[in-house]
Amino acid sequence: MKDKELNIEKEGQEQSEEAAEPAADQAERDLDFILDIPLELSVELGRTKMLVNDLLQLGQGSIVELNKLAGEPLEICINRKLVARGEAVVVNEKFGVRLTDIVSPMERVKSLG
Repeated sequence: MKDKELNIEKEGQEQSEEAAEPAADQAERDLDFILDIPLELSVELGRTKMLVNDLLQLGQGSIVELNKLAGEPLEICINRKLVARGEAVVVNEKFGVRLTDIVSPMERVKSLG
């Protein structure tokens, strides 16, 4: 009787392993689909408010004062939602951002409301 129970258990394990393989393949395909979704990444140096009249007065060489101090972290946003903070760097004569802080999932949820 124990041999039959053992065989039943082994068959059950084999079936569950076989069922898990297609599920894993499906999950991988679903993940591949998500990985191809384009996102907009932006880096914010600072913000300011100005009147339309002041905007019209801007010209080459004008300086616009922003609300952030020099040395403050830049804000990295994905689809306009803050996800990280960082500092400006230069890489191969192009600007880049070194991430210094990743916003926790809880902070991201709080910023939605």
